[in-house]
Amino acid sequence: MTTHGQTPEHAPILFSSFDPQGRIAAPNRILKSAMSEVMAEQGVFLPTDAHYRVYERWAAGGTGIIVTGNVMIDRAALGEPGNVVLEDDTHLDRFAAWADAVHRANPDARFWMQINHPGKQSPKFLTPAPVAPSAVALGAGLQASFATPRALEQAEIEALILRYATTAALAQRAGFDGVQIHGAHGYLVSQFLSPHHNRRTDDWGGTAENRRRFVMEVYRAVRQAVGPDFPVSIKMNSADFQKGGFEGEEAYDLITALSDEGIDLIEISGGNYESPAMTGARQSSGEREAYFLDFAAEARKRTDVPLAVTGGFRSVAAMEAALASGATDFVGIARALTLDPELPRHAAADPAYTREVGRPSTGIRKLDIMFMLAITYYETQIRRMGQGKDPDPGMSAWRTVLANAWALGKAAFSKRRA
Repeated sequence: MTTHGQTPEHAPILFSSFDPQGRIAAPNRILKSAMSEVMAEQGVFLPTDAHYRVYERWAAGGTGIIVTGNVMIDRAALGEPGNVVLEDDTHLDRFAAWADAVHRANPDARFWMQINHPGKQSPKFLTPAPVAPSAVALGAGLQASFATPRALEQAEIEALILRYATTAALAQRAGFDGVQIHGAHGYLVSQFLSPHHNRRTDDWGGTAENRRRFVMEVYRAVRQAVGPDFPVSIKMNSADFQKGGFEGEEAYDLITALSDEGIDLIEISGGNYESPAMTGARQSSGEREAYFLDFAAEARKRTDVPLAVTGGFRSVAAMEAALASGATDFVGIARALTLDPELPRHAAADPAYTREVGRPSTGIRKLDIMFMLAITYYETQIRRMGQGKDPDPGMSAWRTVLANAWALGKAAFSKRRA
């Protein structure tokens, strides 16, 4: 991204290319972090024209690496209605069209598929009998909407590892430029990593090394499936922000282990849907941008693998400062890019650029929680782009409630996420 052929003086790192090992080939340091689009036709699970329009918009806006929302590895295990699923090559042309849409809009943009399994973090109306590392129910008042899971058996764990690899190989065939394993935010990989959620006493639990065995085996299977030159990344928590959860030295040790295996990029976030730090819920308005930068600075001492920090970036000045600190190589942005899909171009042109995101509210806390406004407000903006419209940063919370109810029908009134 340049302005009149020149790198902008106010953000020379942010708009520099990045390709230290000849694989990532990002034109700048802006990474569009995954946000669930919930736009797949229910019962079909495929990307639609709406997906193509949205991602064309982000590509044309100048984002360097664009990561999809959840692409599930098993249609029997959805995180929410409207998830995309890629488990075989029956409709691979639809995924190829998705990749083509991005590359036509911006040949320099890198398009990565995030691959995921929800484990027990799937609502009852979608998955009445979920699976997880252990038979531990979700807490924080979520038990009524999310069933207590059944503990996975050894053969099931091995089959799931192969599913991740299959989906990654299919993404490569479809023309995506990389894949990201979703290891954060309370989904299956995160559940295996957590001492709270993983209470197994076999080779898949009991010690920190055994708890991270699942993600290590997933990475190895994916790497074998896609080969040495295809970018494979992971999104992981710096901490779960939950008593007895994944945090501290276990997180740093995972970074070291994945680095030793040759992973291409580690995106750092935090929280889960019982303790949702990733939506900004844990941050006061006075706290600085880049919630997880301190964790990344410590991680940098332990790895040379490229890092991305996601959470809280609003201004071009803070983005450039984070990169200049050396703690991170990419700034991960989601909500701000949803309100301004041309954010990279605007940031390149304006040293004072800032995109505030806020926390929409109807003023009725129970209604905000029912409709998960911290998330669905941005899903609604994504749907607007999918319809060929511009985002509406001034949209009221009440309009979001009505739009969400219209788009999702009965599912809008059921708790879709933990």
